Amino acid sequence: MSLPHAILTALLEKPSSGLELTRRFDKSIGYFWSATHQQIYRELGKLEQSGFIRALPTEAPARGQRKEWEVLPKGREELTAWVARVEDPKTVRDPLLLRMRAAAVVGSAGLEAELRRHLALHERQLAEYLEIEKRDFPPERDTEPDRLRHVVLKGGIGLETFWIAWLTDALDQLPRGQDGADAP
Repeated sequence: MSLPHAILTALLEKPSSGLELTRRFDKSIGYFWSATHQQIYRELGKLEQSGFIRALPTEAPARGQRKEWEVLPKGREELTAWVARVEDPKTVRDPLLLRMRAAAVVGSAGLEAELRRHLALHERQLAEYLEIEKRDFPPERDTEPDRLRHVVLKGGIGLETFWIAWLTDALDQLPRGQDGADAP
């Protein structure tokens, strides 16, 4: 049930149209909770039906006019309750981990290129997170909301750092054969 809560969070930060919300999702929340534009629009309808959000009134409603959404008190109460809810950690489900396990059974031919590709992707993501940290979290930004947002970003930095170290180690463990094939 996290997508509705991600949307409520984003709308409490700033009332937005569906299009603005999807763009903001792509630039912030989407780093750790992804959703398609269709999922976001579908969820906006459900949140409205539940009485959690409403479209802000417009001066002259017209067909096809974009709606700007705001969170209602019932939506804030739901988000507050969700923040305090007890929830166990989720099991990591990453196909690359399963592929590594499969390589132990069938051999690692062709795996090296994919590990190197993943390594490059994580290095780029880490660089992007570090740039965001430098830009958005100077020492003088020290309010509680800033600190909490920074902690989320530091979590992303830590995960990317982990993946880079893990992938580097995984590459070191591959047999030294031709093109990542098992060595004789």
